[in-house]
Amino acid sequence: MAHHGELNSCTGGKVQVVDYKGNPVDKTKTGGWLRALLILGIELCERLTTLSIAVNLVTYLVNTMHLPSPQSANIVTNFLGTSFILCLFGGFLADSFLGRYLTIAIFATVQALGIGVLTISTTLPQLSPPPCIHNQDCQAADGAQLAVLYVALYLIALGTGGLKSSVSGFGVDQFDENDEKERSHMDYFFNRFFFCISLGSLLAVTVLVYIQDNVGRSWGYGICASCMLLAIIIFLGGTRKYRFKKTTSGSPLVQIAQVFVAASRNRKLKLPADDSHLYDDAGPTSPSHRRTPHTHQFRFLDRAAIVDLSMEEASYSSPWRLCPVRRVEEVKTIIRMLPIWATTIMFWTTYAQMVTFSVEQASTMKRNMGKNFEIPGGSLTVFFVGAILLTLAFYDRLIMPLARGWTGKQGGFTTLQKIGFGLALSALAMAAAALTEMKRLDEVKHHHLWDKPKSTIPMSVFYLIPQFFLVGAGEAFVYTGQLDFFIRESPDGMKTMSTGLFLTTLALGFFLSSLLVSIVNHVTMTHSKQGWLSDNLNRGRLDNFYWLVALMSLLNLVAYLIFANRYTYKETRNSTQGKPSTDNGEGLQLAKSTSAEKECVEGSI
Repeated sequence: MAHHGELNSCTGGKVQVVDYKGNPVDKTKTGGWLRALLILGIELCERLTTLSIAVNLVTYLVNTMHLPSPQSANIVTNFLGTSFILCLFGGFLADSFLGRYLTIAIFATVQALGIGVLTISTTLPQLSPPPCIHNQDCQAADGAQLAVLYVALYLIALGTGGLKSSVSGFGVDQFDENDEKERSHMDYFFNRFFFCISLGSLLAVTVLVYIQDNVGRSWGYGICASCMLLAIIIFLGGTRKYRFKKTTSGSPLVQIAQVFVAASRNRKLKLPADDSHLYDDAGPTSPSHRRTPHTHQFRFLDRAAIVDLSMEEASYSSPWRLCPVRRVEEVKTIIRMLPIWATTIMFWTTYAQMVTFSVEQASTMKRNMGKNFEIPGGSLTVFFVGAILLTLAFYDRLIMPLARGWTGKQGGFTTLQKIGFGLALSALAMAAAALTEMKRLDEVKHHHLWDKPKSTIPMSVFYLIPQFFLVGAGEAFVYTGQLDFFIRESPDGMKTMSTGLFLTTLALGFFLSSLLVSIVNHVTMTHSKQGWLSDNLNRGRLDNFYWLVALMSLLNLVAYLIFANRYTYKETRNSTQGKPSTDNGEGLQLAKSTSAEKECVEGSI
């Protein structure tokens, strides 16, 4: 039997690794790659569902629900943005109350329910407007029809947000970081995790999009619902073999708030000249009685760890008045990650164009393969997914071994370098998209198709491949780099929340896309002239919009490089911030400290 843990609580408690009964785990019978794969099944089906809906939703909204193009694009990006912003909520629930296992099980069920409602909404004729008459006199969906659609979409968004922040963390829980062999498996986990869900994406943009367009939306969505239910059953079937991590650290959001409140309350107190006099909860339960390495950034937060002996015990023992150095350093770690977090948002704004305007572009172009087969517009994202798979395979088998020799690092390039590669590729993708749109508009002008938005432009849809391929390759670097960065660099008790923080970059990227569309549409549209993002793409200037996004991506890349160059990895900080001390300091062995430690845990839960 094996039982291991990590220092990770307000009182120096441990992260306990147990089986489903709460007993210490037997490593020979639990965890490992087999159980991680059962968990990945949920993520694969989530991606299968969300992506097959997202990449083809804009065509459904325009052609079936008869909504304007900019409004349809914003509905898609708001749906995706909400899905990912709710990951922060899911991470909070997992860390604070439910644990990762229950969070996944509950919210996967919610998502399956949402897909069921969406299936019904596309099956019943009364839940969509009547078809257009001769491509004119199109009646837009009414309030009730849109309400049912929104209920379905946002149930799916809630389910996605709840489970997505916990899946990767629960998968990582199946490996022991203290075991050299299992730790080596984790170096490949993130790439293989993303490779598996990309296979689901490939099925989504080929098989399911084709079924939606050629067999029926209800059939496509019904298959998604069935797949998710099957994945839930398989996931629950592995319950007896999973490893579960339990912590006593409470809600990370509460812990962060406690540090800021305590620092604010102690703002008039003078910081001690000797940092060892700041309160630390290192005690007999801590490995080797080691104090937390202290850093001198964000000195204001150190005030949260000042012991004010003039206060009554009941006052200073509150976690809202006094917090240990370890907790202060955890909050500092989150703050250091924020510039990286902020400068990765722009990538997902470029991604949003691939599932909105690029799909609309494709629907206007020649998509024939042979005499009898026409590629669905949404299926052009197969090149996007294919780029992800090729890039991951190429990186895993060729680039990583070569980079390992160059850099001496087990993982090849660092996580921040991988993210930088992805951001550069996204800027190139937007430039390629703008050039392709300029070519498409030239064809429109040459064939006088300005006022024929339903006509097929005699230009091959394969001109769109470069933009899909570059964004796909960029996502392979950015997604795996972000996921690895946020999980490895975050404090031990905040890993699920930090995964949610990472996923909020996707959400904010989609919301930024919606905001950009609204602003550009407002600024460029006049009473006498249609704007850049016209309902009729043949009359618009989508190329100008793409150039704008390309410029923003380039400026964002410069900012990212500055912040990434200044960032110091947690492992390096811990090894250079002085040797751990066994000197507890005069202010650390107060007779009242036991009470303070107890209150710190009670205040967190």
